[in-house]
Amino acid sequence: MLLLFRCAIAALALAAAGLPAFAAWPEKPIRFIVTFPPGGSTDFVARVLQPHLEKSLGQPVIVENRAGAGGVIGVDAAAKAPPDGYTVVLGGAGAVAINVALGEKMPYDPQRDLVPVTNVAKSPFILAAPASLPENTLRDLIARAKANPATLSIGHGGNGTGMHLTALLLVHLSGAKIGLVPYRGMAPVTTDLAGGHIPLGVTDTPSAISLIREGKIKALAVSTRQRFAVLPEVPTVEEAGLAGFESMGWFGIEVAAGTPADIVARLNAAFVAALQSPDVVERFRSVGVEPDPTTPEQFGAFIRSEIEKWGKLMAAVDKTN
Repeated sequence: MLLLFRCAIAALALAAAGLPAFAAWPEKPIRFIVTFPPGGSTDFVARVLQPHLEKSLGQPVIVENRAGAGGVIGVDAAAKAPPDGYTVVLGGAGAVAINVALGEKMPYDPQRDLVPVTNVAKSPFILAAPASLPENTLRDLIARAKANPATLSIGHGGNGTGMHLTALLLVHLSGAKIGLVPYRGMAPVTTDLAGGHIPLGVTDTPSAISLIREGKIKALAVSTRQRFAVLPEVPTVEEAGLAGFESMGWFGIEVAAGTPADIVARLNAAFVAALQSPDVVERFRSVGVEPDPTTPEQFGAFIRSEIEKWGKLMAAVDKTN
């Protein structure tokens, strides 16, 4: 009882001084959930940020890989954690926005059970092919697919991922009959591309960049409106004639709903400072990832826009099927 009384007095003193009641936060290690396995692009991003966060927050930041179900397992763990800021999750588009657009049943509601902290990074997807593929442009591939329906297929990183929706958007806008082949992650897609076992793949940039530079696979197009600075010679999908095409990979930080606003602000400040650090920017860009720090409000608005965008695509696809 005495301890509780002292804590109450301390909180009242902080309030009287005009300071937030959570001024002492954090007072213990922070759990940093990564929703994909070690060695992938999401894990890489988290581990680059980790030392900067520890310095800024003054506590250990423990990276915990909770992979599975396209990121849903890790995000669910964060959504069900105590709303005290000591559990944060680095979630991608699939588990936070795309599954909502697909109408997938999830053990959490991203809009209700999570609070956005900041986006972390964005990167284009790449339409890639084996080096041996005769065609060198997306325009030629679309022409081939229309002339010979159902003879081409596109591998992607799994149903409900950004790569899946990017491939679906490409097929929908082109009007070509191209099959979609889901894989369990990006590593097997790029492996099969390099081995010539699949004619096309939508990959994320970190998974493909080294193979492209080594000439083992070739990049036919990038998914963003502008060309990608890391691969400036590669045209956009829109340049191949698919007007309005735009898609990008992204992942950001969220915490459980109910986390106090001043803790969210403290986390936002720590992540934004890390993302603006020159060595973080350099390391991100070395693998084709662009830092994208935002306010919590900006990240929340972006998530809502992604849900709306992919929801419209699914509605259009349903009408044509």
